[in-house]
Amino acid sequence: MFVDERIVTLFKRNAHHTLTYWSVFFSFGLCIAFLGPTILDLQCQTNSQLSQITWVFFAQQFCLLIGSSVGGVFRRTLFTALAALFVSALIISVIFAIIPLCNNVLILAIAMAVSGLAMGIIDTIANIQLVTIYQKDSAVFLQALHFFIGFGALVSPLIADPFLSETGCGNHTGNETEVIYHFRSMLRNSPIVEHSIPLNNLSHGVEKEESSVQYAFWIMALINLPVPIAVLLLMYREQLIPCCPSGTPRLLDKDELAMESQQGAADPAVEQDDHEAGGHGSIFSCCQNDNLRELPVSFFMIHILGGMVLFMTDGIVGAYAGFVYTYAVAPPMSLPHKTAGYLASIFWAAITAGRLLSIPLSYRFQPVKLLIFNLAGVIVIVLMLLIFYTSSIFLFVGTCLCGFFLSSIFPCMLAYTEDILDYQGCATSVLVTSAGMGEMVMQVLVGSIIQTEGSYSFLLCGMIIACIGFILFIGLLLFHRMHRDYLTGTSKKSAMVEEPAAEQNGTVQTEQRENEENSREIQTSHQITED
Repeated sequence: MFVDERIVTLFKRNAHHTLTYWSVFFSFGLCIAFLGPTILDLQCQTNSQLSQITWVFFAQQFCLLIGSSVGGVFRRTLFTALAALFVSALIISVIFAIIPLCNNVLILAIAMAVSGLAMGIIDTIANIQLVTIYQKDSAVFLQALHFFIGFGALVSPLIADPFLSETGCGNHTGNETEVIYHFRSMLRNSPIVEHSIPLNNLSHGVEKEESSVQYAFWIMALINLPVPIAVLLLMYREQLIPCCPSGTPRLLDKDELAMESQQGAADPAVEQDDHEAGGHGSIFSCCQNDNLRELPVSFFMIHILGGMVLFMTDGIVGAYAGFVYTYAVAPPMSLPHKTAGYLASIFWAAITAGRLLSIPLSYRFQPVKLLIFNLAGVIVIVLMLLIFYTSSIFLFVGTCLCGFFLSSIFPCMLAYTEDILDYQGCATSVLVTSAGMGEMVMQVLVGSIIQTEGSYSFLLCGMIIACIGFILFIGLLLFHRMHRDYLTGTSKKSAMVEEPAAEQNGTVQTEQRENEENSREIQTSHQITED
């Protein structure tokens, strides 16, 4: 078989949990990529300027970052984890249902922020749950989890497109219509793009077109509605609904069952104490751990460098998806707007295909090898795009390859750092938070540089960010070696301490036996004398 039978057995034991988390991430992908194409219609709905409506999406990204930071708080028990997923998924459906009713940009910003907070909690909890369940076998399942993000992000623009207004706030013709229509592709997944299109001048003296974008949001709410229902069914199956008479089982009870095949029967009490002492949680709870003073510097540097690598790589994902259209339509490339509009979809399709292909690859190869291959591939592709900056054909080929190499970096890094730390650190919370922060910050930074320095700086920024990410990864490898040496030295010291103690115990036991034998001999001699 291509996949080990043990992996299949683990999946069968935890199939309901795993499928539920995958479905949640499909919904997450829909929410991430759905709002970008509707930005002009939302601008007309709220009667706001383009600069105002784009910062609404920044508010969503910022709250997604906050949700990712605090999401680990809810993982202490299976009940709190699933309850948080249920509430968050339900909130997303409600928010998308009421977005068409938000006629003020401030109200829309609040709605987006609440949905971003819920999405951030989903992001952290789903990653933590899969890592905690499968541990050393989690790489395969994390690749599948992030495949569903890409799949949802690929499908969502197709759902929105039939309901988008062709002319923004008015019926325009010719090149104006083409510019506005394909401006949505440029803004997909980009919360801060500002572009000097005189919408007020375009809409002067024309009739206002009736928008039907509200149907797209309502369809999104309906598509997302089965997700909280699936989480509720999982809670019912685990007898976690408050109306059920049974108690609340710990999350680790499920994990121990899943890990029997590779760890054997373990003491549940010891397993539970170990995870509570140093297990996954929010960043704030990790910082309050009393055991941090006893940990080496390498432990903290693995968290920091792993997070910084994802800060860079996820920043490239957000910036490339947001600004590849801007780069393509500007000189020297100067592609037609229709042609450039396909680039973002090709990029997300490549990410989806790459994550699908990474599922079997993550089983055959170690995460560190895949990370080296992917990070080096990103640098090579961006360098080739810089060299052939006038070739429109290579722009499409390079976009596809860049998405492919970027696709599996996050799940591979998550599996790699958790394996280094033996699943006792806070790597999941740190990495998820760092990735979200990088996507938010890099979009702002790259967008500002493009506006001031020109479109060519788009690829130059990508090259610099990719090189910095690779250098940080080399540092991570060095600290991995230091941490491994520290653990080896600690285990040797423990063995050296235990060996004299065992010898001492053996000597004491020997002396006790000799004393007992002497006592028996004395008693025997006394009895003979008396006789």
